[in-house]
Amino acid sequence: MTTTVTITGSGTPVPSATRAGPGVLVRTGELAIQVDAGRGTVQRLAQLGLWPTQLDAVLLTHHHSDHLTGLADLVLTRWIMDRRDQCPALPVVAPAGPCQRFVDGLLDPWEDDLAVRRAHSGRPTRPELELVPFEPPVAPTPVWAGGDVTVVAGPVRHEPVHPAVGFRVETPDGVVAISGDTVVCEEVEALAAGADVLVYEAMRFEPIQQLPAHRRFILDYHADTRLIGEQARRLGIPRLVLTHLIPEPASPADVAAFEDDIRAGGFEGEVLVAEDLATVELAAIAEHSSTGRAQGPWKDR
Repeated sequence: MTTTVTITGSGTPVPSATRAGPGVLVRTGELAIQVDAGRGTVQRLAQLGLWPTQLDAVLLTHHHSDHLTGLADLVLTRWIMDRRDQCPALPVVAPAGPCQRFVDGLLDPWEDDLAVRRAHSGRPTRPELELVPFEPPVAPTPVWAGGDVTVVAGPVRHEPVHPAVGFRVETPDGVVAISGDTVVCEEVEALAAGADVLVYEAMRFEPIQQLPAHRRFILDYHADTRLIGEQARRLGIPRLVLTHLIPEPASPADVAAFEDDIRAGGFEGEVLVAEDLATVELAAIAEHSSTGRAQGPWKDR
């Protein structure tokens, strides 16, 4: 079995011509799990040849809009594309609180659209969600399972946004940890311990510190690239994938600067400064590594 980790969106709330909104797709065997659904998620999944009808679950990290704006598109498109009389409910795993309320009301603005589509097609059903809420954890806690895969949620630090979580996806091929939006903190360390791949939101503090004072507030709740490097070194992470990139790299030199910051933190493993659709294969880690340090190839678009 091979488990793949694909960045479906490496962007931020700032619109980009090349980067969709935040999202990570984990596929293992026939199972497909989408973590967050920013703008353009459906299009990125289509580029991968994966239809919304093939998703087994969506996991939500927190209620910032850039992580959620593609969710209604995902749910509605899934229903439109599935021509069975009963389109299976899509499990949406989310922390209780604002995320849960968002999902509860997700389809409310689309009632007129659904009414006319159902009347025109003679279709008796409507899109169905299986909301799987969990209490915001104080330590990594299992929240969902499918087949041989277990999903663990853990708290992260994205104040004033609360709750905010990251996820740990435990597969037969290894472990993928996904930070969500957070500062570098002990909570991420607990979630990522022993992970084969760590997907981390990343912000280069130096250029942001040069911005006008009223724009520097984002320093409060995002992950400093140098501190990411220090933490990943301590954890012995083989592969580090940087996403939700702030500021958006505009040149190869900008991309190199992200990696330089990680190296300055002491990290010696493999670093991928992700573009959309960048993919890591966990099976390659086991196949190519004899030292605990990953040596296998990965794909970047």
